[in-house]
Amino acid sequence: MGRENTYISNRDLVPREPAIHVLQSSRGTTTDSNSADEAFAPNGAPDAAAENPHVALFLPSLVSGGAERVMLHIAEGLAQHGASVDLVLSSVEGDYVSQVPANVRVVDLGCSRVISSLPSLIRYLRRERPTALLSALAHANLVAIWASLLARTDTRVVVAVHSTLSHSTRFSPRRRDRLVPWLSRLFYRKAARVVAVSRGSAQDLIELTDIDKDLVEVIPNPVISDRLMEAAKEPVDLPWLNGDPKPVLITVGRLTAAKNHPLLLRAFSRLRAERDANLIILGDGEERTRLEELIRELGLHDQVKMLGYVENPWAYMSKADVFVLSSKWEGLPTVIVEALALGMRVVSTDCEYGPRELLKDGRYGTLVPVEDVEALSAGILAALDSDPPRVDMADLDAFRLDSAAKRYRDLLLN
Repeated sequence: MGRENTYISNRDLVPREPAIHVLQSSRGTTTDSNSADEAFAPNGAPDAAAENPHVALFLPSLVSGGAERVMLHIAEGLAQHGASVDLVLSSVEGDYVSQVPANVRVVDLGCSRVISSLPSLIRYLRRERPTALLSALAHANLVAIWASLLARTDTRVVVAVHSTLSHSTRFSPRRRDRLVPWLSRLFYRKAARVVAVSRGSAQDLIELTDIDKDLVEVIPNPVISDRLMEAAKEPVDLPWLNGDPKPVLITVGRLTAAKNHPLLLRAFSRLRAERDANLIILGDGEERTRLEELIRELGLHDQVKMLGYVENPWAYMSKADVFVLSSKWEGLPTVIVEALALGMRVVSTDCEYGPRELLKDGRYGTLVPVEDVEALSAGILAALDSDPPRVDMADLDAFRLDSAAKRYRDLLLN
């Protein structure tokens, strides 16, 4: 993390452009286009590439989603393991822009849609010739594969699937998402490897796309780090978490249909008939207005706080009493891993996929049926009356930043 981010824009990738323009850094400095040439070796690759492998990570943006946060962790871990890392974004926007590790270069393709970034990504691959390209999220994965095929470079392409593809495409409100399984079946086999984040999501991927199981690698998301544990100790300016005797429930995640926050709100409303408690919801998304209306309808406006995106959710989590996940489906809900690492009691729906795997069939937390208000309410009540689980920390080793980053480095470079 020893220097400020370097930013390069889409126009810098145009062939024969005389100079590289460095955009304003998220750390607050600006470099003019003449001095920006120093960021590159004569052949256009980063200077470190002579000694260090050059790895690119491709995402649509840095909105506050789980896959985006995980990719930042991977970028940090790869850089710590000696790689020269580019974070290539269709558009440099989102809450996580301020969290890009300082030793990661940001490449802005300047496109509003992922598909429209295809020509710029092709130019990037031809000019920079990274050793490997890692992408995440369904549309970005397809664009990464297409760019690699059209660029005709020897860059090794690995795509990562962070959700349960069958569910996320079947229930998407966007018609174009229904094409993803068909396109994935055609093109995922062109990648060097496909990463799934849990055994369940790997099986779902294989069944949906009919790709060779030997092409699929299961690598848990890197989420546990010294930085997380230190961040969890920071104070928060919220009376509920500073001496208020009422127990506090918390959930963290994008406000999307998959996370099923209405189920949590209805279960919480039922719980309050037996136990006075408060609920904190961290995250933003397209369901926010609907959830605010439901909170008013249930008369919970004084007991529920929707705080939106916060840069340090772990400080809130560590001071709450129970973490609750109410999802309809997941790929691997790494926020459960974070909750366990912080010593929290966890209640989760037994959705596909991940919660049962992470909670060791209920040994480390309470599993309840999906879409069951009464069961979720009862599970939360039981958790409030129980001691935190005795977690064998060795079970969480696979999720530590150093461990997962090494596996990604081996997969990308070997």
